[in-house]
Amino acid sequence: MSLTVDGLASGLRHIAVALLILAGSVFVAHAHQVNLTTARIVLGPGGTVSVDVALKGSDVDRATGTAIFNEQTGLVDPERLGRSTGPISDYVAGLAVVMGADATPCATPHPPAVVPDGDGVIVRQTFSCKAVRGDLVYRSKVLLDVEPSARQVVLIGASEDAPQALLDARHTDVVLNNAAPSLVFTLRQYLATGVEHIFLGYDHVAFLVAVVLWATRLWPVIKIVTAFTIAHSITLSLAALDVVVIPSEIVEPAIAASIVFVALENFFSRNVDRRWIVTFVFGLVHGFGFAGALQEFGLPRGAIVPALAAFNIGVEIGQIAIVSIVVPVLIGLDRLLAADGAAPVRASALVYALSGTITVLGSYWLLSRIHIA
Repeated sequence: MSLTVDGLASGLRHIAVALLILAGSVFVAHAHQVNLTTARIVLGPGGTVSVDVALKGSDVDRATGTAIFNEQTGLVDPERLGRSTGPISDYVAGLAVVMGADATPCATPHPPAVVPDGDGVIVRQTFSCKAVRGDLVYRSKVLLDVEPSARQVVLIGASEDAPQALLDARHTDVVLNNAAPSLVFTLRQYLATGVEHIFLGYDHVAFLVAVVLWATRLWPVIKIVTAFTIAHSITLSLAALDVVVIPSEIVEPAIAASIVFVALENFFSRNVDRRWIVTFVFGLVHGFGFAGALQEFGLPRGAIVPALAAFNIGVEIGQIAIVSIVVPVLIGLDRLLAADGAAPVRASALVYALSGTITVLGSYWLLSRIHIA
């Protein structure tokens, strides 16, 4: 099968424009979606239980149809919040409850209070569980109705080293009298979090795609993935354990700059064999970005090392899956576009079109993150 160069270039230009529009729309759609809430639960005297659920303002607006989040300031508008406390308190009260192990609900003597908290809100509830016998159970399905991948970090106790659990769509309950989750549960949760983070981290995906666009053999890809893994594992561990801390205002623009660099490099070099060196250097930067995501969830005391290892393995699984999809697709296109009887060759127009798209996306992320900083 053969195609003219002009026809191929024209088709690829249309593909690049479509990819740009799609990628841009995906980024905008998720720019302010956090999908992570926290709950602080304190067991008091006389069977009272206080629950503070913290949500980002943008997530509140998606879930309740309110408009409390101000895009210009990045904060919750107190005046708008004052007009919207009813639907917000009703929403959280209906999805975050304390009950007995037999599903006997605890009483709620007072309606929830809603207070602003910077870029989010805190919904405070008090439960009276005097009539409940046996273990108490906290159940939360907050945000799961609008985003099935949403999670909630639950801290049980008022102290800084309070036990914590991580709830999601598959695990919505935690027993308050036995707050520490099992090691298997912790490993499974943080492994899944690592996998999902790499797939939802569009900047990391763009970086991985850009560095393998010229790859036609397995060995260079193995070196690239291994170098990236070793590098981000080092900085992820150092940052997550608070050994080395770099502000996100520096890390996030640096990640965007790394994407622009590797995408532009595709226009000037096809040397994939030595690209593992560049990937290692930028992998150190991306590791700090992974750590930022992990720190949002926190590391459970008593299982810090296993949780960190599971998250790192999850990230590795995700990036291997991405590369395992991208490289075979590129090789398949090489064969499809090759002239009859000719050996497959990576089409320059294809690489340039995709690299140009990634360059534009990376530049947009870079400028927006510098502006935010």
